[in-house]
Amino acid sequence: MGELVNLSDLEQKASSVRERLIEAVREHGRVVYSNSLGAEAMVLTDIIWTHVPEIDLFSIDTGRLHQETYDLLEKLERRYQRSLRVVYPDARSLERLAASQGVNGFYHSLEARLSCCQVRKIEPFKRAIAGYTAWITGVRREQSATRAKADPVEWDSEYGLYKVSPLLDWSETEVWQYIRAHKLPYNVLHDRQFPSIGCSPCTRAIQPGESRRAGRWWWEQPESRECGLHPRARHAAAQA
Repeated sequence: MGELVNLSDLEQKASSVRERLIEAVREHGRVVYSNSLGAEAMVLTDIIWTHVPEIDLFSIDTGRLHQETYDLLEKLERRYQRSLRVVYPDARSLERLAASQGVNGFYHSLEARLSCCQVRKIEPFKRAIAGYTAWITGVRREQSATRAKADPVEWDSEYGLYKVSPLLDWSETEVWQYIRAHKLPYNVLHDRQFPSIGCSPCTRAIQPGESRRAGRWWWEQPESRECGLHPRARHAAAQA
């Protein structure tokens, strides 16, 4: 992690996130946050549920999450006395997927893994964002070369709504400083060298010297390591 940031500067950055989220509601009306339950999600959940409750939240339970992720979900709901909407894959689609490729078929090819992500993440995501005009993400430029090219507000042609990424310019250090300064809950797997946490069979701890995204779909080439919610090709930027 990088050098520590002055807490007053960090709060200024958090204030800018609040302003961007408030602007998103003002500009787009119905806004929803797709909550990954990762470290960045703890920052955005705190800001949204504390300051911008007009934004709806949901999280996707793929059916293959770590137990530590379910424990975190319970901690969040207790802390904020709010219920986080959880969206699940279609049961019949899961049955067809398992019948066609096996329970762990996603290891066999990129196409098989993308099919698994389609059923477990993308289709539930599409159902969850139906009727909204913008969705919030926690992506940061540091996370990957693809994400480094993102804009704070983009037209997401894949899903037909605006994509707002208020943490793009935050560092990992700033994310963790905010979590600790506000005593926020977080997934304990982060303490075991899991910087990025997704489905249990597709996520591992990273080794010294590896990139922060190396633990996601580690058997694939780096340029293919996106689930489809954040495409490998950049969407067209939103027009001013």
